[in-house]
Amino acid sequence: MKYPPRHHQESDFNNVLEVVKNYPFGTLITVKEQEPLITHIPIVFEQDGSVYGKLVAHIDKFNPQVATLTNGAMVTAVFYGPDCYISPSVYSTRQLPTWNYIFAHLKGSVTLLTDKETVKRTMVRMTSFLEGENPKYELSQDDSRMEGLIDYIVGFEIEITAWEGKFKFSQDKQKKDRELAKQELIRSQKKDISAFVDRIYDNHRNAQKELP
Repeated sequence: MKYPPRHHQESDFNNVLEVVKNYPFGTLITVKEQEPLITHIPIVFEQDGSVYGKLVAHIDKFNPQVATLTNGAMVTAVFYGPDCYISPSVYSTRQLPTWNYIFAHLKGSVTLLTDKETVKRTMVRMTSFLEGENPKYELSQDDSRMEGLIDYIVGFEIEITAWEGKFKFSQDKQKKDRELAKQELIRSQKKDISAFVDRIYDNHRNAQKELP
């Protein structure tokens, strides 16, 4: 049996790109000596005229994963769209509990950006994209603060060679239940996380104070 089931596999690359563009904080995965290395960083899509386009990112030069980012190295980037638990109480028919989600996996080959000005330009473009349609901040390539940062990061591109969309939203259910599951997914994203963030933030801050 093929996994995931066909009805959970996205066949439209444009839908996969929607995930990448709307949830650009991705997970970069590489392997060194059979050990997976994982870093969570902003990864931005850019169209460059190739079949699928490219991804652009930067990583701290002291990150051990940098050793795996050689020209031509194959990497995987994972982008997480919305996900949520679907209680059987959501449906109009008798069902079992499940979890719905929207994920995108993109694979490709690395090209290191070794020219400082090129890296700066990618930082400017990435910032512009992340600021959105109504930017409140604009990064200038000649910003003097960039000079103090540029020697501590590694810029790179990923030429996308393969992609996979893992979209599970109750496609195997009746039309009415599919719509109910969709609305539950939307509702779940509006959850107030202030108490959670406050608690984690305060616990982290207190733990830092106790460090020698």
